[in-house]
Amino acid sequence: MTSKAGDGARGTLFVVATPIGNLGDITLRALEVLRSVAVVAAEDTRVTRKLWSRYGIETPLLSYHAHSDDRRTQELIGRLGSGDDVALVTDAGTPLVSDPGEVLVAAWITKGGTVVPIPGASAVLAALVASGIPAPRWGFEGFLPRKGRERKERMARIAADDRATVMYEAHGRTAATVADLARACGAERPAAVCRELTKLHEEVRRGSLGELARELADTPLKGEVVIVVAGATEEGSATASLEAGRARVEMLVAEGVKRSAAARIVAQETGLPRRELFVLEADQRG
Repeated sequence: MTSKAGDGARGTLFVVATPIGNLGDITLRALEVLRSVAVVAAEDTRVTRKLWSRYGIETPLLSYHAHSDDRRTQELIGRLGSGDDVALVTDAGTPLVSDPGEVLVAAWITKGGTVVPIPGASAVLAALVASGIPAPRWGFEGFLPRKGRERKERMARIAADDRATVMYEAHGRTAATVADLARACGAERPAAVCRELTKLHEEVRRGSLGELARELADTPLKGEVVIVVAGATEEGSATASLEAGRARVEMLVAEGVKRSAAARIVAQETGLPRRELFVLEADQRG
């Protein structure tokens, strides 16, 4: 698997999922691939070397992260083109899922190269099954925007979505995000906040968004966090639709439309009461 340079064949790019915390969650197939490729492109070689040490892997590592310049991408493409198999890993979980790697994968696909996924541990799926929230259908938001109109619009879409929603958040911003979700979705919407999944201090807090917001305000979390929010029900859809409509009004206002005109446009689009849509941002915050 390591090199095919002698027969003119091109290499394969393996996108390999690694453990999200517990190193025991690596798959046998992933170990086989990581040991047999010519080189592994790693987000942080210092983190990946812990996995190397645990399993006696000796494959050379190259640093490849979100801030790597085009020269490193072209170096890896060159190796693939000459027949070397290359594996791509990130610090935890699957590359490209809120993690770097899309530039390399897209570049190799553009050249007609072969990309093979090696699935494994997933913080998204681990949080979904631990949350206790029904999720026959669900959406993944990654990291939400930190502020501004885009954050409000994303929150409004989550509020109106009848699917469960999963998102990542940094521990220092979790309390604020859950509080914002409670305002957008309603304080009674069921949710779960999962931290340090598969690690020693794994914890899952379940409850309504309002309850979780109050808990987190008093006892901030540490570590990696995944938030799961239940989908909108018919009972809560009116509130969610109103939030989505108000977010649409704010978007139009930001584009230069007068608030009264924006409220009229959205009322015509959605059937929502114009008077309920014509609300200043300060009034929405209460």
